[in-house]
Amino acid sequence: MIRLKSPEEVETMRKSAALVAATLDHVGSHVQPGVTTQELDRLALEFIRKNGGTPSFLGYRGYKYTICASINDEVVHGLPSKRMLKDGDIISVDVGVIMDGFHGDAARTFPVGKISPEAEKLLRVTRESLEKGVAKAAPGGRLGDISAAIQEHVEQNGMSIVRSLVGHGIGQDLHEDPQIPNYGKPGVGVFLKPGMVFAIEPMVNAGGWEVETLNDGWTVVSADHSLAAHFEHTVAVTETGPLVLTTKA
Repeated sequence: MIRLKSPEEVETMRKSAALVAATLDHVGSHVQPGVTTQELDRLALEFIRKNGGTPSFLGYRGYKYTICASINDEVVHGLPSKRMLKDGDIISVDVGVIMDGFHGDAARTFPVGKISPEAEKLLRVTRESLEKGVAKAAPGGRLGDISAAIQEHVEQNGMSIVRSLVGHGIGQDLHEDPQIPNYGKPGVGVFLKPGMVFAIEPMVNAGGWEVETLNDGWTVVSADHSLAAHFEHTVAVTETGPLVLTTKA
């Protein structure tokens, strides 16, 4: 069941979502060669708590960290560790925050030092595909419009959408209905209504779309070990169109 949020609840969600955005800014400012993902996780935890939030991921289904830190061919759910970032890496940071009973969720992929032209294109195309999906989150549209817009842009640029991982509704629970695939046909799926709030999150591989999960039970990598990127926003459907909540207040 899709839970519609009142305008007042959407405003409440702005607080957690804004802290997510600020946390990504804070973590991103420390992304550089020689930094460990464990250190980035610590920075995120301290920043969230200092600003009155609670990490959404910490303890969720047994997860032990504040962020997911996914490097290079790691698509999502990479575990923070003593692994050091190197010049030329890319790292996807996913973070969630709960405040006043509501979650916010977002992700960005950051360059580490000087990255390759292929990696630059991957980041650009993934970010653009998110923007195109968000633009379709308007009342009167269909859920498939979001999915199709993302897929079309990615595939036009010679890359692949991961198919076994999806976006989701969000609110008082971190993951709510509906699931939001990043591929599909326009004009299908549920009608979009004001009060729906989604975490829209294209996950894009530079090679094939297939993925596999490592033995740690969390980290998802591209099956062909091609580079992967992940961008995500929490977005409300409003009477006047899509409203991105995961921007700084």
